[in-house]
This record gives sequence, structure tokens and C-alpha cells, in this order.
Amino acid sequence: MLKPLLIFCGAGVGGLLRYWLGGVVQHWWGPDFPMGTLVINVTGCLFMGLLATLWYGPVMVREEVRDAVLIGVLGGYTTFSSFGRETLALVHDGQWGRAGVYVLGSVVLSLLGVWLGSMVAAKLYGTGAP
Repeated sequence: MLKPLLIFCGAGVGGLLRYWLGGVVQHWWGPDFPMGTLVINVTGCLFMGLLATLWYGPVMVREEVRDAVLIGVLGGYTTFSSFGRETLALVHDGQWGRAGVYVLGSVVLSLLGVWLGSMVAAKLYGTGAP
């Protein structure tokens, strides 16, 4: 029963982080492009790659902690449901070019984030990526 509770609490923390940081970035960037969500998705993927590589390899942490962070915090933090909603809004507004840049940027940069996080962890700890 402890693991589901930790995941639940972690998701709340991740959601609050997403709300705060996404809002800060979006306020700074302006309303023309959903940069807040893009930053959240890319950084979430970066941390997922880094921590998953570490925690399934050289830095063993308890399964409950690993799940609370990877599933809970990062699951609550990343925003692919918001990504879908914002992409649809751009399309509905006839902004096909911006929608395409947003989709391509989100996918490519998020995958690069996971790869980079994994490579950083592997380099720091001398292990292969999972």
C-alpha cells in the first residue's frame, strides 16, 4: 500500500512543478507558442533518462522511491496531454506551421532529452544505458 501512496504524492508534486515552471516559462516567452509545455516535456524526458539509467544501474534505490519519482513525480510533471490539447488549439486556429514545429520540437527534443540524460548518467557512473 505504500508504493501507490508514494506515487500519488509524487504525482501531486510533479503537477505542481509543472504548473509553476510551465507558467514561469510561458509568461517569459509570451502567448504565441506553448514554450512552457515544451520545456516541461523536454526537461521531464531529460530527468527520466538520467534517473532511470542511474537507478536501474549503478545507483540502486528502493523500488518505492524509484517508482514515486519516475512514475509519480515525472509522470505528473510531463504534459503530453497538454501537448495534445495545445497542438489541437494551434490547428484549430489555422496555425499549421506552428503546430508542426511544436510537434516536431516536442518529439525530437524530448527524445534527445532522454538520450542525453541517459548518456550523462552513463558517463558519470561508467555504465551502459538501460
